[in-house]
Amino acid sequence: MSFTQRLGEIRTGFERAFWVANFTELFERLAYYGMFAALAIYLSEQLHFSKELAGATAGTFGFVVWVVPVLAGALADRFGFRRTLMFAYLLMTVGYFLLGSLSAPWMQTARRALTDKWLVWCILLIPALGPGLVKPCVAGITARASKENVRSIGYSIYYTLVNIGGTLGPVMAWLVRKPLGWGAENVFRVSALSVFLMYLTTFFFFHEPTQLGEQKVASVGAAIKNLFAVLSNFRFVLFLLIFSSFYVVFWQEFVSAPVFLRSINPNADADLLLSTDALTVICFQILVSYLTRKIPTFSAMTLGLVISSLSWLVLAMHPTTKGFIVTLIILALGEITQSARYYEYISRLAPPGQQGLYMGYAFLPIGIGSFFAGLLGGRLLHYFGDVLHRPQQMWWVVTGVGMTGAVLMLIYDRVFKPGEKT
Repeated sequence: MSFTQRLGEIRTGFERAFWVANFTELFERLAYYGMFAALAIYLSEQLHFSKELAGATAGTFGFVVWVVPVLAGALADRFGFRRTLMFAYLLMTVGYFLLGSLSAPWMQTARRALTDKWLVWCILLIPALGPGLVKPCVAGITARASKENVRSIGYSIYYTLVNIGGTLGPVMAWLVRKPLGWGAENVFRVSALSVFLMYLTTFFFFHEPTQLGEQKVASVGAAIKNLFAVLSNFRFVLFLLIFSSFYVVFWQEFVSAPVFLRSINPNADADLLLSTDALTVICFQILVSYLTRKIPTFSAMTLGLVISSLSWLVLAMHPTTKGFIVTLIILALGEITQSARYYEYISRLAPPGQQGLYMGYAFLPIGIGSFFAGLLGGRLLHYFGDVLHRPQQMWWVVTGVGMTGAVLMLIYDRVFKPGEKT
């Protein structure tokens, strides 16, 4: 097939809903990663949260973000993609705006009544629900609004736009905070503006994609019931818990690494440098996928965990801004190595007819990892930085957590084999 013919297939193979949804996803990711890039620094430097509390707060926010998709697919089916997306963007608009308004006079009564800790936790729960609703919506729209012959391209477009948003988000945070001099609070307000514009875009331009006679997804009640059925699959739950170690290691990028970098170099643009990860994914995704194509699925996942875990040793031995950048590049290479293979493995663990249900639970390790990354990162920052005054040694512990997970992965693979019935 010629390039012109393939281009013609792409031009005619997607409904408008596909382009609108993926366009809004780009700006949702920009808002999310911009906010997340500034969050840990904002909590520790402006609200004067302890390192442990700042880490726990950021980690819990990520936990909620990534656990919501487990049930969000059922919500999207029940209420429709359009209404679910609009609701999600409105939630994020309100939450990000409130987070950026903590110093406003009208917020001071609430700050005195609840204290900053509990007020921030309450506010963060609002936008945390949004991304978890958007993800299954956009993934479902990509499947429903694309023809079979271009569906794989559709997911490639989706993944690329996610990483473009992940690259631009930290850049936006840095531009707002430093060159424009608006301060960290206005990063959250710009994020609020970004998702509010996507609310308007969805309202005016999005129409439900064509239904092609798919079986209706279970109701919310049925999805909750299925939760217990899935949790009874010991092999599957054990795998999710073990692989959570990857995300305990990975989420240090946003939870503890920015605070660490600012502690050794107060003038470092930690938020801007966080764009390194997503930019690396964009540049090397195809190459790494090609080079690792012959590696068995489980081995590729374990290799990705090892690479990402070892990446932090660069920062342990070279606690500099350049070391930070190199660490994020290697971390991203580990992410690329395992990411696609992880979802492939989940699909092979799922019993016949339950692939969709099990794929929803693929997000759980991301949320579990975020929660424990926050607890671990905050305590390591305090102990090695404030107590021992050797902050770079914390990364040996982070690497140890990841390598322990890799060993458990190997043991798991010896006991349970992909494709066997559970």
